[in-house]
Amino acid sequence: MKVGPEGGLATSLATEVEGVPLRFPNDVDVDSEGNVYFTESSAIYQRRNFIQLVFSGDDSGKVLKYNPETKETTVLVRNIQFPNGISLSKDGSFFVFCEGSIGRLRKYWLKGEKAGTSEILAILPGAPDNVRVNEDGDFWVALHCRRSMYAYLTGLYPWIRKAILKLPIPTKYQYLFQIGGKQHGVIVKYSPEGKLLQILEDSEGKVVRAVSEVEEKDGQLWIGSVLMPFIAIYKL
Repeated sequence: MKVGPEGGLATSLATEVEGVPLRFPNDVDVDSEGNVYFTESSAIYQRRNFIQLVFSGDDSGKVLKYNPETKETTVLVRNIQFPNGISLSKDGSFFVFCEGSIGRLRKYWLKGEKAGTSEILAILPGAPDNVRVNEDGDFWVALHCRRSMYAYLTGLYPWIRKAILKLPIPTKYQYLFQIGGKQHGVIVKYSPEGKLLQILEDSEGKVVRAVSEVEEKDGQLWIGSVLMPFIAIYKL
Protein backbone atom coordinates (compact mmCIF):
# COMPACT_ATOMS: atom_id res chain seq x y z
CA MET A 1 0.00 0.00 0.00
CA LYS A 2 1.07 3.62 -0.51
CA VAL A 3 0.44 6.54 1.81
CA GLY A 4 1.50 10.16 1.42
CA PRO A 5 3.87 12.08 3.73
CA GLU A 6 0.90 13.79 5.39
CA GLY A 7 -0.84 10.50 6.11
CA GLY A 8 -4.48 9.96 5.23
CA LEU A 9 -6.13 7.08 3.42
CA ALA A 10 -3.66 4.60 1.93
CA THR A 11 -3.86 3.49 -1.71
CA SER A 12 -3.72 -0.23 -2.45
CA LEU A 13 -1.15 -1.08 -5.14
CA ALA A 14 -0.89 -4.87 -5.21
CA THR A 15 -3.08 -7.51 -3.61
CA GLU A 16 -2.29 -10.54 -5.77
CA VAL A 17 0.21 -12.00 -8.20
CA GLU A 18 -0.59 -14.39 -11.06
CA GLY A 19 -4.18 -14.52 -9.84
CA VAL A 20 -3.24 -15.63 -6.31
CA PRO A 21 -3.82 -13.30 -3.32
CA LEU A 22 -0.69 -12.17 -1.48
CA ARG A 23 -0.48 -13.95 1.87
CA PHE A 24 2.67 -12.71 3.62
CA PRO A 25 4.11 -9.55 2.00
CA ASN A 26 7.16 -8.49 3.99
CA ASP A 27 9.73 -5.85 3.02
CA VAL A 28 9.80 -3.23 0.25
CA ASP A 29 12.07 -0.80 -1.62
CA VAL A 30 11.43 1.62 -4.49
CA ASP A 31 13.77 2.66 -7.32
CA SER A 32 14.16 6.10 -8.91
CA GLU A 33 11.54 5.27 -11.55
CA GLY A 34 8.92 4.34 -8.98
CA ASN A 35 9.15 0.57 -9.47
CA VAL A 36 8.36 -1.24 -6.24
CA TYR A 37 10.36 -4.32 -5.27
CA PHE A 38 9.03 -6.42 -2.42
CA THR A 39 9.16 -9.87 -0.87
CA GLU A 40 6.39 -12.33 -0.11
CA SER A 41 7.71 -14.60 2.64
CA SER A 42 5.26 -17.40 1.92
CA ALA A 43 2.26 -18.18 -0.24
CA ILE A 44 1.02 -20.62 2.44
CA TYR A 45 1.80 -19.24 5.90
CA GLN A 46 0.98 -15.84 7.38
CA ARG A 47 3.03 -13.71 9.78
CA ARG A 48 1.56 -15.28 12.92
CA ASN A 49 2.69 -18.71 11.70
CA PHE A 50 6.35 -17.82 11.14
CA ILE A 51 7.65 -20.70 13.32
CA GLN A 52 5.75 -23.22 11.20
CA LEU A 53 7.12 -21.48 8.10
CA VAL A 54 10.70 -21.89 9.34
CA PHE A 55 10.33 -25.46 10.58
CA SER A 56 8.45 -26.75 7.54
CA GLY A 57 11.11 -25.60 5.09
CA ASP A 58 8.37 -24.04 2.96
CA ASP A 59 9.90 -22.58 -0.21
CA SER A 60 6.87 -20.81 -1.68
CA GLY A 61 8.39 -17.38 -1.04
CA LYS A 62 8.96 -14.89 -3.88
CA VAL A 63 10.57 -11.59 -4.80
CA LEU A 64 8.14 -9.38 -6.74
CA LYS A 65 8.07 -6.17 -8.75
CA TYR A 66 5.19 -3.74 -9.07
CA ASN A 67 5.25 -1.48 -12.13
CA PRO A 68 3.41 1.81 -11.39
CA GLU A 69 2.82 2.53 -15.07
CA THR A 70 1.27 -0.79 -16.06
CA LYS A 71 0.01 -1.51 -12.51
CA GLU A 72 1.21 -5.08 -12.98
CA THR A 73 2.94 -7.27 -10.41
CA THR A 74 5.47 -9.80 -11.71
CA VAL A 75 7.59 -12.50 -10.08
CA LEU A 76 11.37 -12.02 -10.27
CA VAL A 77 12.54 -14.91 -8.06
CA ARG A 78 10.62 -18.00 -6.96
CA ASN A 79 11.00 -20.92 -4.55
CA ILE A 80 12.72 -19.08 -1.70
CA GLN A 81 12.62 -20.11 1.94
CA PHE A 82 11.31 -17.13 3.93
CA PRO A 83 12.51 -14.17 1.82
CA ASN A 84 12.53 -11.15 4.09
CA GLY A 85 14.40 -7.84 3.83
CA ILE A 86 15.16 -6.24 0.46
CA SER A 87 17.30 -3.23 -0.46
CA LEU A 88 18.36 -1.66 -3.74
CA SER A 89 22.06 -0.92 -4.25
CA LYS A 90 23.30 2.67 -4.18
CA ASP A 91 23.56 2.84 -8.00
CA GLY A 92 20.36 0.86 -8.61
CA SER A 93 22.12 -1.83 -10.65
CA PHE A 94 21.00 -4.62 -8.33
CA PHE A 95 19.15 -5.33 -5.13
CA VAL A 96 19.90 -7.71 -2.28
CA PHE A 97 17.41 -9.70 -0.26
CA CYS A 98 17.53 -11.96 2.78
CA GLU A 99 16.80 -15.67 2.72
CA GLY A 100 15.50 -15.97 6.27
CA SER A 101 15.34 -19.71 6.88
CA ILE A 102 18.64 -20.51 5.15
CA GLY A 103 20.53 -17.50 6.50
CA ARG A 104 21.86 -16.00 3.28
CA LEU A 105 22.10 -12.64 1.56
CA ARG A 106 21.36 -12.86 -2.14
CA LYS A 107 22.00 -10.41 -4.99
CA TYR A 108 19.67 -9.93 -7.97
CA TRP A 109 21.02 -8.00 -10.98
CA LEU A 110 18.75 -5.40 -12.58
CA LYS A 111 21.26 -3.96 -15.08
CA GLY A 112 24.30 -5.09 -17.04
CA GLU A 113 25.26 -8.44 -18.54
CA LYS A 114 23.90 -10.37 -15.54
CA ALA A 115 20.50 -8.62 -15.55
CA GLY A 116 17.74 -11.00 -14.53
CA THR A 117 20.04 -13.42 -12.70
CA SER A 118 20.82 -13.85 -9.01
CA GLU A 119 23.75 -15.10 -6.95
CA ILE A 120 24.65 -15.67 -3.30
CA LEU A 121 26.28 -12.56 -1.84
CA ALA A 122 27.00 -13.82 1.69
CA ILE A 123 26.41 -16.69 4.11
CA LEU A 124 25.16 -15.05 7.30
CA PRO A 125 25.94 -16.08 10.91
CA GLY A 126 22.27 -16.21 11.80
CA ALA A 127 18.68 -15.64 10.72
CA PRO A 128 18.37 -12.34 8.81
CA ASP A 129 15.40 -10.05 9.08
CA ASN A 130 16.01 -6.84 7.13
CA VAL A 131 18.79 -5.26 5.07
CA ARG A 132 19.45 -1.56 4.37
CA VAL A 133 22.01 0.21 2.21
CA ASN A 134 24.00 3.16 3.61
CA GLU A 135 25.44 6.24 1.91
CA ASP A 136 28.68 4.40 1.12
CA GLY A 137 26.81 1.63 -0.70
CA ASP A 138 27.46 -0.98 2.00
CA PHE A 139 24.65 -3.10 3.43
CA TRP A 140 23.63 -3.37 7.07
CA VAL A 141 21.87 -6.66 7.85
CA ALA A 142 19.71 -7.11 10.95
CA LEU A 143 19.91 -10.64 12.36
CA HIS A 144 17.02 -11.84 14.49
CA CYS A 145 19.34 -14.33 16.19
CA ARG A 146 22.63 -16.17 15.74
CA ARG A 147 22.59 -19.64 14.21
CA SER A 148 22.45 -22.17 17.06
CA MET A 149 23.66 -25.76 16.88
CA TYR A 150 20.02 -26.82 17.11
CA ALA A 151 19.12 -24.71 14.06
CA TYR A 152 22.17 -26.02 12.22
CA LEU A 153 21.27 -29.68 12.83
CA THR A 154 17.59 -29.25 11.99
CA GLY A 155 18.70 -27.48 8.81
CA LEU A 156 20.83 -30.47 7.84
CA TYR A 157 18.06 -32.93 8.72
CA PRO A 158 14.67 -31.38 7.89
CA TRP A 159 12.83 -34.49 9.08
CA ILE A 160 13.70 -33.46 12.66
CA ARG A 161 11.93 -30.13 12.23
CA LYS A 162 8.85 -31.78 10.74
CA ALA A 163 8.73 -34.33 13.57
CA ILE A 164 8.95 -31.56 16.19
CA LEU A 165 6.11 -29.67 14.52
CA LYS A 166 3.84 -32.66 15.15
CA LEU A 167 4.65 -32.75 18.87
CA PRO A 168 2.42 -30.92 21.42
CA ILE A 169 5.13 -28.34 22.16
CA PRO A 170 4.02 -24.69 22.57
CA THR A 171 5.25 -22.34 19.87
CA LYS A 172 7.13 -20.31 22.52
CA TYR A 173 9.41 -23.24 23.33
CA GLN A 174 9.87 -24.21 19.69
CA TYR A 175 11.04 -20.63 19.11
CA LEU A 176 13.50 -20.79 22.04
CA PHE A 177 14.92 -24.05 20.71
CA GLN A 178 15.43 -22.45 17.31
CA ILE A 179 17.38 -19.44 18.66
CA GLY A 180 19.50 -21.43 21.10
CA GLY A 181 17.51 -20.62 24.23
CA LYS A 182 18.45 -16.94 24.56
CA GLN A 183 17.70 -13.79 22.58
CA HIS A 184 20.51 -11.44 21.61
CA GLY A 185 20.87 -8.90 18.85
CA VAL A 186 23.34 -9.09 15.97
CA ILE A 187 24.05 -6.54 13.22
CA VAL A 188 26.49 -7.16 10.37
CA LYS A 189 27.75 -4.96 7.53
CA TYR A 190 28.76 -6.20 4.08
CA SER A 191 30.30 -4.52 1.06
CA PRO A 192 28.46 -4.64 -2.31
CA GLU A 193 30.84 -7.50 -3.22
CA GLY A 194 29.89 -9.54 -0.16
CA LYS A 195 32.92 -8.81 2.05
CA LEU A 196 32.19 -8.85 5.79
CA LEU A 197 33.08 -5.39 7.14
CA GLN A 198 31.72 -5.19 10.67
CA ILE A 199 29.84 -7.14 13.36
CA LEU A 200 27.95 -5.57 16.27
CA GLU A 201 26.50 -7.92 18.86
CA ASP A 202 24.66 -7.65 22.16
CA SER A 203 25.52 -11.19 23.22
CA GLU A 204 23.92 -10.78 26.66
CA GLY A 205 20.73 -9.28 25.27
CA LYS A 206 20.94 -6.41 27.76
CA VAL A 207 19.62 -3.74 25.39
CA VAL A 208 18.85 -5.21 21.97
CA ARG A 209 17.53 -8.75 22.28
CA ALA A 210 16.62 -9.27 18.64
CA VAL A 211 17.22 -6.92 15.71
CA SER A 212 14.54 -6.58 13.04
CA GLU A 213 15.83 -3.54 11.17
CA VAL A 214 18.81 -1.20 11.19
CA GLU A 215 19.18 2.11 9.37
CA GLU A 216 22.34 4.27 9.27
CA LYS A 217 21.90 8.04 9.43
CA ASP A 218 24.41 10.77 10.35
CA GLY A 219 26.88 8.43 12.03
CA GLN A 220 24.25 6.55 14.01
CA LEU A 221 22.42 3.28 13.65
CA TRP A 222 18.69 3.34 14.31
CA ILE A 223 17.67 -0.12 15.48
CA GLY A 224 14.17 -1.58 15.56
CA SER A 225 12.86 -4.92 16.77
CA VAL A 226 9.55 -6.76 16.81
CA LEU A 227 10.37 -7.79 20.39
CA MET A 228 11.35 -4.40 21.84
CA PRO A 229 8.91 -1.55 22.67
CA PHE A 230 11.48 1.11 21.72
CA ILE A 231 13.92 2.28 19.05
CA ALA A 232 17.61 1.84 19.98
CA ILE A 233 20.37 4.17 18.76
CA TYR A 234 24.03 3.14 18.41
CA LYS A 235 26.73 5.74 17.70
CA LEU A 236 29.29 4.49 15.18
